[in-house]
Amino acid sequence: MKTGRTLQEMAIELDRQAKAKRDLIVDTGSLRMDADESGFKLNAGDRDIFGINDIAHRQFGQHLKIPAQYYDRMRSENPSLLSSNVNSWFDKEPNTRRMLRTLDGTARAFLSDRYRRIDNFEVAQTVLPIIGNMDGANVESCELTDSRMYIKVVNPRITAEVTKGDIVQAGIVISNSEVGHGSVAIKPLIFRLVCTNGMIAEDGAVRKYHVGRSNESDDNFNIFRDETIEADDRAFLMKVEDAVNAAVDQARFSQIVERLRESTQAKIDPPFVPKVVELTSKEYSITQNESEGILGHLISGGDLSLYGLANAVTRHSQDVTSYDRATELEATGFRIATMAPALWRQLTKV
Repeated sequence: MKTGRTLQEMAIELDRQAKAKRDLIVDTGSLRMDADESGFKLNAGDRDIFGINDIAHRQFGQHLKIPAQYYDRMRSENPSLLSSNVNSWFDKEPNTRRMLRTLDGTARAFLSDRYRRIDNFEVAQTVLPIIGNMDGANVESCELTDSRMYIKVVNPRITAEVTKGDIVQAGIVISNSEVGHGSVAIKPLIFRLVCTNGMIAEDGAVRKYHVGRSNESDDNFNIFRDETIEADDRAFLMKVEDAVNAAVDQARFSQIVERLRESTQAKIDPPFVPKVVELTSKEYSITQNESEGILGHLISGGDLSLYGLANAVTRHSQDVTSYDRATELEATGFRIATMAPALWRQLTKV
């Protein structure tokens, strides 16, 4: 499992961000994008000027229906043309309300005005005391990226063997996005001791999507909280508490382990290993470079089975730079291990 910040480091940063972030409700007709030698700036109604991060750029393009490839080309090769395009389309829809989320003077998300803010600080404040009270549980890895917060917890008191000597432990992954990249989610985690790999299961995942009533703002465009929304959020966070308590569940863990045991029986003929890795990579949107790393881990691990292939994927997750992508590969490993038998027959029919 890829390591990130320490829990203390993340707590300090969550507190800092909670104080530094600012959210606005804006009319698109009041927005202006400018570009100079220092980069792109967003003028929000003549009141504030913000930098623009990659996520906000992508969301501007999606909202204005500018194809991503063309948007990126203008951004890198002709910034003034991009600004002109964006401003022209903003002028075409002057009364469209959007939520602009900012942090440290940078626009970090451009979202619907119905976006429900369930923020990382609130989620962490809810789940960390519960984890602290779990007998034996510990935070194995956590991280804050531009797009998500992750808290990965392992409970070594709940264990099983997939094969003789191959011990796994039960855990959970709590994740959230403040910028429109995913719901609040609590998912089962399988932690493999032999190589400290983690597999993230979709089985029994609990989610809360960031959708609700339209947000209202004051005269300075700052969003204020509606009492009904706050009550609904409190009710949801109580459900999060229940989900965290239930996630490390022996019965659910046993069901997942049994599915992994089944994957150990699906063998790969040695001459076909490279082709099986290639076809599996295409099926699960794994890049060429990642595929090569996975092939190396599969061969060095010596377990030429579906289970071995899945573990090669999760092992390679530790090698990638991005914590977001590493977590995606941990989930992909479980999807591969539990793929439909018909798909496995198709991938191994080479």
